[in-house]
Amino acid sequence: MKRNILCRTAALFMALTVAAAASSCGNKEEAREENAKKPAAENVQTENTQTENAEGAEGETQPAEGEAEKPAEQPTSGKAVVHLACAGDNLIHDNIYEEAKQPDGSYDFHKCYENVRGLIEGTDVAILNQETVVNDAFEPSTFPVFSTPTEDGDAVVDLGFNVISMSNNHVLDKGSAGLISSLDYWDSKGVVHYGAYRDEADSEDIKTLEVNGIKFAFLGYMEHTNAIFLDDDEPGKVVYLSEEEKIERQIRQADEMADVVVVSCHYGTEILNEINDQQITLTPKLVEWGADLVIGTQAHALSTCTYMDKPDGGKAFVYYGLGNFFSTMYDADNPDGQYGRSIIGILGKLDVVKDYDNGGAISFEHVKAIPVISHYEGASWDSMWYNCAVYPYGSYSEDLWSRHMMHVQAGVSRDDLERYINFIPHEFLAYE
Repeated sequence: MKRNILCRTAALFMALTVAAAASSCGNKEEAREENAKKPAAENVQTENTQTENAEGAEGETQPAEGEAEKPAEQPTSGKAVVHLACAGDNLIHDNIYEEAKQPDGSYDFHKCYENVRGLIEGTDVAILNQETVVNDAFEPSTFPVFSTPTEDGDAVVDLGFNVISMSNNHVLDKGSAGLISSLDYWDSKGVVHYGAYRDEADSEDIKTLEVNGIKFAFLGYMEHTNAIFLDDDEPGKVVYLSEEEKIERQIRQADEMADVVVVSCHYGTEILNEINDQQITLTPKLVEWGADLVIGTQAHALSTCTYMDKPDGGKAFVYYGLGNFFSTMYDADNPDGQYGRSIIGILGKLDVVKDYDNGGAISFEHVKAIPVISHYEGASWDSMWYNCAVYPYGSYSEDLWSRHMMHVQAGVSRDDLERYINFIPHEFLAYE
């Protein structure tokens, strides 16, 4: 990570709450009975089933005493569709939280995200990589050890994000206490969160969400945690990308449980658009084991994206690197001396389609990679910056660009930004 100055409640989107019978890209086996019976201790984090009250809904026939209630029937024809969005690193530097601070000492981050609300509206599953620990246990802090006020979490949930990935290198910045406080916070918001856990058992409890009859499973892994580790006797658990045997087992298990397996990987070389050897080698393994959607973060620079063949004949999709969703990062130490990569990221969007006429096969349609830009202004690198916000790049005006710190102070041009955006394949590049 480069130094900053130098460098609904979520809705439970369930069309029918039933015991899951699901298929993946191709034909996946019926979800295991014990998973359907998991307690709803973490709200939407595990699949929930609703029960009628003693009288039942008017006009419904209740099962006789001792007779098991029959699950609702799954459709046998037609298609179900889920609109999905995924965003990169939400990396909250001091410029952002200091500007968001209110006279009474509270924080309000809503204006930071308001300009991209239209990109999130209408989505059913919206995934965000929360790069900093959102918690109540520690005061706000910036690079190199981040801590973020919970009001930022309030803002992104209000924006529409209902799935939070915590698999990143800063998740242990405040140790066990910060991690557990952050887990407590996300629990209070009723969102699905994954990639960091309370203990070993929690890390083996695969988080799921069912929307419109399509069941999603979420897994997250990181390359490293900045040389900060948890002691064996401390609460908290993360899984590293080096633990390939565990990763393979979990992905294969998730593949049996769900229609769509989402795997978030915090990998890639920082401040470079090109993918590295780990991404090239590991990603096909993830797909072979059962991943349907791979979401890459970490590099703080966007990368390419592509379909990838699955063993069952279907197609997975890989966003190798979404870059930053929102930050005031100054990428001062680029290997090639070119600046501005960290201000451009991708918001991914796609439709997940379940085809009941084809055995419940899953496909991805209308796949998009939408560039977004983090904006910030300031009198100098040594001052506190202001007007910090994220914008869709397609509507980012020349007036705004003329005031951007990376343009004014570092000489980054629109041509530079376009060169980075060109790493997105033309077939997926979209402006909304």
